[in-house]
Amino acid sequence: MQNFLLMVPLSALAALGFALLLALRVLKQDEGSARMKEIAGAVREGAAAYLQRQYRVSGIFFAIIFVLLLVLVFFDYTTIFVPFAFLTGAFFSAFAGFCGMTMATASGARTANACRLSLNAGLRLAFSAGAVMGFVVVGFGLLDLSLWYYSLDWYYSVHPLPAGMDKITAVTSTMLTFGMGASFQALFARVGGGIFTKGADVGADLVGKVEAGIPEDDPRNPAVIADNVGDNVGDVAGMGADLYESYVGSIVATAALGVSAGLGVPGVIVPMVIAAVGILASMAGMAFVRTREEASQGALLMALRRGVFVSAGLIAVLVYVFVRAILGPGHTGIAWAIITGLAAGLLIGLSTEFFTSSRYGPVRRIADAALTGPATTIIEGMSVGMLSTAFPILIVALGIVVSFYFAGGFQDLGVGVYGIGIAAVGMLSTLGITLATDAYGPVADNAGGNAQMAGLEPKVRERTDALDSLGNTTAATGKGFAIGSAALTALALIAAYKEKIQLEGGNIRLDLMDPMVLAGVFIGVMMPYLFCSLTMSAVGRAGGKIVVEVRRQFQEIKGLMEGTARPDYARCVDIVTVVALREMRLPAVMAIVTPVVVGLLFGVNSVGGLLLGATTSGFVLAVMMANAGGAWDNAKKYIEEGRHGGKGSFAHKAGVVGDTVGDPFKDTAGPSLNILIKLMSMVSIVFAAFVLQNTLFH
Repeated sequence: MQNFLLMVPLSALAALGFALLLALRVLKQDEGSARMKEIAGAVREGAAAYLQRQYRVSGIFFAIIFVLLLVLVFFDYTTIFVPFAFLTGAFFSAFAGFCGMTMATASGARTANACRLSLNAGLRLAFSAGAVMGFVVVGFGLLDLSLWYYSLDWYYSVHPLPAGMDKITAVTSTMLTFGMGASFQALFARVGGGIFTKGADVGADLVGKVEAGIPEDDPRNPAVIADNVGDNVGDVAGMGADLYESYVGSIVATAALGVSAGLGVPGVIVPMVIAAVGILASMAGMAFVRTREEASQGALLMALRRGVFVSAGLIAVLVYVFVRAILGPGHTGIAWAIITGLAAGLLIGLSTEFFTSSRYGPVRRIADAALTGPATTIIEGMSVGMLSTAFPILIVALGIVVSFYFAGGFQDLGVGVYGIGIAAVGMLSTLGITLATDAYGPVADNAGGNAQMAGLEPKVRERTDALDSLGNTTAATGKGFAIGSAALTALALIAAYKEKIQLEGGNIRLDLMDPMVLAGVFIGVMMPYLFCSLTMSAVGRAGGKIVVEVRRQFQEIKGLMEGTARPDYARCVDIVTVVALREMRLPAVMAIVTPVVVGLLFGVNSVGGLLLGATTSGFVLAVMMANAGGAWDNAKKYIEEGRHGGKGSFAHKAGVVGDTVGDPFKDTAGPSLNILIKLMSMVSIVFAAFVLQNTLFH
C-alpha cells in the first residue's frame, strides 16, 4: 500500500519539474521588438501590482478566519492542525495562480512574435505557457495533500487520537480544512480578478469600439492595458486558484467518504493515486498537440482535443489496474465509476463546444440576431444559454446514477456515494492538460493585444485572432468542466457533512417535509442569485467608471485620437483595482457566514437543505451564464470575420453590446458559483461541531 502512496508525491514532483521545463522553453523564445517588450512589461507590472494588493486584502480575512479556527481549537471543537491546514490550502491556491499568471504575462509578446512565423508556432508556444499553469496546479495540489497525509499519519501514530476517531478519520477530517482554505482563496481570486478584468473589458469596448469606432486593443484606448492586465489576473490567476481548489476539494471529499464507507486506508489512497496517474497521462497527451502551419479553427480545436482524448484514454486503461490492486477484485466497479466521471467531463466539454463555438448553429443564430439590434442579440444569447443547461444537467444526473450503480450503491449506500465522489476525481484527473487548453486562451488574447498595439503586420493579428477565438471556446469548455466537477464534488461534500454531524454525535435527516430542511433549501436556491447580483453590479460599477475615465481622456488629452499623444494607462488600471478589491469582500464574507448563521438559527438539518439548494440552483445558473457569455463573445468574433458587414457594421456594434453583457456572465459571476457551492459545504463541515452544540433549535 505504501508503494502506491509513494506515487503521489513523486507524480507531484514530476508535474512541477515538467512545468519548469516548459517555462524555460517558453522563456527562451524571442519577445520581439522594443515596442512589444514595452507593452508586455506594462501588462506584467499592472498584473503584479494588482495581485500584491489583492493578497494584502485577502490576507486580512485569512488572519481573521485563522483566529476564529484557533478559538474553536481552544474550546475543543476541532484539532490544532485545522487552522494551519486552512492556511496552507490558501497559500498553495494563491501560489499556483501567481505562478500561472507570471508565466502568462511573460508569454503574450512571445506568442505574438511566434505568430509572425506561423500559426502552429503561436499555438505551440501559447499552449506550452498554459500547460505551465495546468501542471503547477496539479503538482502543488498533490504535493501539499501528500505532505499533510504523511505528516498526520505519523503524528497520530505516536500521539493520542481525538475522542471518538480512529487514525484515518482524524487524518481526513483535518485534510478537509485544507480544502476550505483553497476554496476561500479561490473565491477572492475569481471574484476580485473577474471584477477587474470585466470592468476593464466592458469599459474599453463600450467607449473604444461602440462610441469611438476604433479597433479592439487600439493603443489610443486608455483602458487597453487594464483590459490586458485583467485577462491575466482574472482568467489565469483566478482560474488557476479556482481549479486548484476544485482538484484538491474533490480528492479530500472522496477520501473522507472512503473512510465513512468502511474502505479504510485504501479508500483514502485511491483518489490520490488516480490523480497521480492523471498527471502522467496528461504529460503523455501533451506530445499530441500540434497542427498544420495554417490550419482552420476546426483543426486547431482538434489539435487541442487530441491531447485531452489521449490522456483520457490512458487513464481509462490504467485506473482499472490500480483500483483492482489497491481495493481488491471485489471493488472493480469503482474503476468504472472513475471512467464514468471521465466520460461525463468529456461529454460536458463537447456540449459546451456546441453552444459556444461559431462552427455551430447556436452562435450563428446570435450573430443573425445582431442584424436587428442589441436587444435581439441579448434575447437570443439568453435563450442559447438557457438551452445549453439541459445537456450538462442530464449528463451529470446520469453520471451520478451510473457511478453510484457501478460502485455498488444499491447494495451499500456508503460505497455508492463514494463512487459519486470518485467520479468527480475521474472528471478532474486530466486537469494537467485540460487546464492547459483553458489557460492558453488568455495568452492568445494578450498576444493579439500586443500585436495590435505594436503595429505588427495584419497577418499576425489574423493568426492571434484565430487562436483567441478558439480560446473562447476552450475557456467555456474549461468552465463547464469545472462546474460539472463542482456539482459532483459538492454532493460528495454534502455526504461528508452528514457523516461529520453523525461523528460529532448529532442526528441529521434531509427530509423535504421537514420545515427546517425546506427553509434551508429555499435559502440555498436564493444564494447563487444573490451572489451573482453582487458580482454583476460590481462589474457594472467598475465598467461605468472606466467609461467615464476613457471619455475624459479622449476629450482632455490633445492629440490622443490622432495618435500623437499617449493615454494615461495607469489611471484605468488603478480605477479597476480599487473597485475590484472593494467589491470582492462582501461575496466572500457571505459564503463563509451564511452556512454558520443558518446552522445556528435553524439547525444542522437546515444547513443540509441549504447545501442541496445552493448546489442545484448554482450548477444550472453557472452553466447558463458561462455558455451564454461564451456564445455572445464568439458571435461578435464571427461577425468580425466578415459576416453581416464585418467590423464597424450595425450588426458588429450589436454584437459588441451582447459581448459586453456576456463578459461578467462568463468571467465573473458564472465561474465563481462553483467555488461558492463548495466553499459553503467546506465551511459547514469545519464548523459542524460548533453549530451542533450551539444551535437554537435542537
